[in-house]
This record gives sequence, structure tokens and C-alpha cells, in this order.
Amino acid sequence: MLPQKRPTDGSVESKTYPLGEKSEQADTGNILALVALSHTPVEQRLYSAMLSGSKEAANPKTFTARDLMTLTGIRSLSTVRRALEGLMVKMSIDKNGRENGESRRDHAHVYRAYSPSEVITRRKERDGVGLSHYASDPRNGNHVFDKAVARVADNPMLSRREAQVALCCVEGLTNAEIGKRLDVSEQTVKFHLRHIFLKFGVKRRAELISRLLM
Repeated sequence: MLPQKRPTDGSVESKTYPLGEKSEQADTGNILALVALSHTPVEQRLYSAMLSGSKEAANPKTFTARDLMTLTGIRSLSTVRRALEGLMVKMSIDKNGRENGESRRDHAHVYRAYSPSEVITRRKERDGVGLSHYASDPRNGNHVFDKAVARVADNPMLSRREAQVALCCVEGLTNAEIGKRLDVSEQTVKFHLRHIFLKFGVKRRAELISRLLM
């Protein structure tokens, strides 16, 4: 008997979560792909839900944590809260006060999402803590890097973490530098690289970079 697929509860690890969201390339191309790659899987589920909900509304829409639980099917309020905090740190969303001004409950806060272009601009303008964890700005004229982003985002075999490691390689980072940026060990980086090499049919880092850039 085949193993049963575990129900989604929002606790999936980012390093094993496939990109698989072709719609992320539809509207703003590489900017949207880069923003998605900077999020954990749970953060991206919330962010995507907020963007979709806002498109359906006449004005920028705000969401409570419980709204997002309903939209995404994530059953844990604490998981949603942690993801919202991460999205705020990454400048992808903002907290817009409370749904009920007299309520002091955390889930009464409302949040709105910024567009991918706005997210990139906000991160660049802030120039503060955490910027090293984000991918390069796709609007800096580096069309060669744009190619790498598109090829990584369009590869359904890559996990989200593998995509991040591959782009770090293109930026010329060493294994140690990649580990520091992604907050993982150097051994973990090597583990991901072995899988990336297999999936791209290459044996060395230089071949991988050439495959992504040419």
C-alpha cells in the first residue's frame, strides 16, 4: 500500500517545498518569482492569498489572521501569526491597525499585502537588517541574472531551497556564504547542491552556472 499523503497544516519545511506555482511568473515575471523565493512556503501561501483577494476587491483589501486561515486552509493560528510576522520583517505586508479599535486580541489586527514591485522597492529603500537574505533586485539591468531566475522558477523539479541555493551560486557565493545567507550549515548547502547537479544533469558548479546563464 502506498503511503498516505499528510494533510497540509502549514508546518511544511521550506527546503522540501516545490515552487510549482506557474502563476507566479504570469504578471510581473522575475520580480514575483524573486519575492516568492524569499518567503517560506507558509509565508508564500498567505501572501498569495492576500494578493488574490486584493485583486478581487475594488480597493486594497485587508485581512485578519482568521481570514487567512479560512483562505489558505491552515488550521493553526500560531502558524499563521508567525508567518505574518515573517512577511512584515521581509517588507511584503504591513499591519493596518485593528479590525475593531477596542479589541486587544492579536487576531483582530488586519494586514495588507504589497505588490511584488512594491516589496522590492521597500526592501531596497530600507537598506537595513535582513536585506542580505533577499535575492538581487531584478531591475538592476542584469538581464543575464534574469535568465537564471526564470530558469530556476520554471523548473518544477527544484525545491524552493534548491532554487535559492542555485541562484546564490549564480551570484558567485561560496558554500559558506550561501549557508550564512540562508541560515543553514555548509554541509546542508553541499547536500542541496548534489541534488541540484543531478536535476540539471551537471557535475560541477561552473557547469550549473553556465546552464542557468547561457
